[in-house]
Amino acid sequence: MGVDYYKALQVDRSANDDDLKKAYRKLAMKWHPDKNPDNKKDAESKFKQISEAYDVLSDPQKRAVYDQYGEEGLKGNVPPPNAGGGASFFSSGDDGPSPFRFNPRSADDLFAEIFGFSNPFGGGGACGGQRFSSRMFGDDMYGSGGVGGGSMHHHHGQARKVAPIETKLPCSLEDLYKGTTKKMKICRDIVDVIGKVMQTEEIITIRVKPGWKKGTKITFPEKGNEHPGVIPADLVFIIDEKPHPVFTREGNDLIVTQKISLADALAGYTVNLTTLDGRTLTIQVTNVIHPEYGEVVPKEGMPLQKDQTKKGNLILKFNIKFPARLSAEQKAGFKKLLG
Repeated sequence: MGVDYYKALQVDRSANDDDLKKAYRKLAMKWHPDKNPDNKKDAESKFKQISEAYDVLSDPQKRAVYDQYGEEGLKGNVPPPNAGGGASFFSSGDDGPSPFRFNPRSADDLFAEIFGFSNPFGGGGACGGQRFSSRMFGDDMYGSGGVGGGSMHHHHGQARKVAPIETKLPCSLEDLYKGTTKKMKICRDIVDVIGKVMQTEEIITIRVKPGWKKGTKITFPEKGNEHPGVIPADLVFIIDEKPHPVFTREGNDLIVTQKISLADALAGYTVNLTTLDGRTLTIQVTNVIHPEYGEVVPKEGMPLQKDQTKKGNLILKFNIKFPARLSAEQKAGFKKLLG
């Protein structure tokens, strides 16, 4: 039967996105391995199962395949939900549709995406986490935690600034196409008017703009710990682009690779795509498609970072499935047709 993902997340089969996210947050916090040091092996297993369940059920295509075929079918060779199913799908013919491939996401990456950080259960302290490491706490966190980073240098008569605190900010390609806002809760030391060090929590807002690329840095000056004689560190978020199941980004261009038959390559092919902002594109390719061929669709790539009214291109590439063998009659027919 395989794993019941609905049971793993403790939701019913009609659960919507909000229900799934709420259930995941609750269970991920309960079973995070760092929160269960005395039962780490079982916690790791539970944590991975919860993460896989959320990954599948929160993705419409994966969920549709799972609902129809179960876990075993999801992880095997099954059609995408719009392929019509049927025994012909499982055949090895050259003209059949490409099978759905299950590619599970890392449990830690998923946790970091939902909560805004990867490990909430470090060291002690009133803020609940190891302060001034690279740990970040999401605005929907169940408990509070600390951030910090960089070593502090104390020099008599001279204030020295702590090294920047850098942490990755995972963003989907959709986030970087449309832009998004992420909120983080940080916990840090501050110095009050009488020089006493106290801990405080603060919500910071990160506005990710359309067209931003991997490696883009967002700096919050002097948001590290405050201590007498020390200039607090800057808090730096570095955009990290998550892999996308359909599109690959190259600069401002988006690349899509389609698997097609030799007949389609010679006679013409229609590409149907859902864009990163949810539109449906239908592209008719009338040229003969050879292995190095690329169809360029202007202005359907990523927004330009410096001018978001402009976009890069969408480039369609093709993986042509050649027949493994031809009969003598077929060979003669091709020679007559193409010779």
